Amino acid sequence: MKHKETPISTLINHLSDSEERWFAVYTKYKCEKYVVDQLARKDISAYVPLVTKTKKYASRVKTNIVPLINSYVFVHIKKEDYVRVLQSEYVFTFVKQRKNIISIPDEEINLLKMIVGEIEHVEIEEILYEKGDEVEIIGGNLTGIRGKLVSENGKNSFVVQLVTIGMQLAMTIDKSNLRLLNKRA
Repeated sequence: MKHKETPISTLINHLSDSEERWFAVYTKYKCEKYVVDQLARKDISAYVPLVTKTKKYASRVKTNIVPLINSYVFVHIKKEDYVRVLQSEYVFTFVKQRKNIISIPDEEINLLKMIVGEIEHVEIEEILYEKGDEVEIIGGNLTGIRGKLVSENGKNSFVVQLVTIGMQLAMTIDKSNLRLLNKRA
């Protein structure tokens, strides 16, 4: 069976010669901060959203600063930086949709920055899009952000779907800070 190649003309490539855009790269597990440091030494702008996680053991409490999304680093580059990013230690590949190199809108990167600065207990859920009520946050620094409401184990979780990178962020939001956007019949 012969494999069909996608014609070059049908590939989507958001890399620009003149404008820096955000892209996600896939890295070795637990090397995200190291990759950001390596890219900074090459004068390449990189970002990894970090959260503080605290674990309680029988004899002590340990706090670590860890990536919000394991194995992902976001780079702000032009086309000329593409190869230098791939040549960085522990960078495996650019995150693509099929074979297309898709940029991430600035709004989604800013949303990640808002989330890690405002909410401590955020976890990634790699799940299919859930049916639920469409809501908007009406209180705090995240006011105006929209997403789907999912109920799990009696908790109200607000799910913000970042469409471009195909992931969902789940965070617990007090029900009083939410407003229902879609009316049920």
